[in-house]
Amino acid sequence: MSTNQIDGSTKVYGIVADPVAHIRTPEAMNKIIAKRGSQAVFVPFHVHANNLRTFVAGLKAWQNLPGFTLTVPHKEAILALCDHLGRMARITGSVNVVRRGAGDAWEGETYDGLGFVAGMRSQGLDPAGARIYIQGSGGAAKAIVAALAETGAGRISVANRSQPRATTLINRLNSAYPGRCVPAAGSDLATADIVINATSLGLHEKDALPIDVSALSSTQIVAEVIMQPHTTPLLREARARGCRVHQGIHMLTGQVVEIANFLGI
Repeated sequence: MSTNQIDGSTKVYGIVADPVAHIRTPEAMNKIIAKRGSQAVFVPFHVHANNLRTFVAGLKAWQNLPGFTLTVPHKEAILALCDHLGRMARITGSVNVVRRGAGDAWEGETYDGLGFVAGMRSQGLDPAGARIYIQGSGGAAKAIVAALAETGAGRISVANRSQPRATTLINRLNSAYPGRCVPAAGSDLATADIVINATSLGLHEKDALPIDVSALSSTQIVAEVIMQPHTTPLLREARARGCRVHQGIHMLTGQVVEIANFLGI
């Protein structure tokens, strides 16, 4: 991969996250930058949650920074710092990319869910009509549920350690896609066609498993949003039970081109 010389005309993009060690976005985006011959660079920004407002305010003064992406734990907190929101961001209450608009306004949108669906389709998987079980109700989960509903998933069961958060997600998404999302019931994990982990459990080897893997069977597809490690403990356990597994990296590859276009790279 060739790299552009960094000089005074270079535009700077990045991803805001905490932690950042597992982040794969800079690698993927810099490949697109090189392929397109853009005079730009994409870097990681390690920012703690309590410093997000100060950091984003400072970026407005950075005139050669046209935009940035975000991941855990910032996808919901950034909403209040955006001047305008795109359609999917309004539906989901989550943002994973922000660009500089007219008058230096921050314009936020999310491609997490659309990228997840595109990643599944790239691997020959179609969620249309499927029974879905999704664990988690944070920013990634909201975007994925919205994209699955938009795609025509048959029934989306949402589970979360905090039931009020799950209820908030379900009510929000059902206002846009009536009756599509339901609270997860006891049998939903075992009867789902596709099981999705949309939590951060699995980033670290000693993390607890996000679901009860004893309920899984070989007829199911088990999918991750975690990109590093490439194969999480959940995916290892699912594969051992004969499930087809879908790695989190496919969500990134499914959305990076659309994010690059949104940012003007």
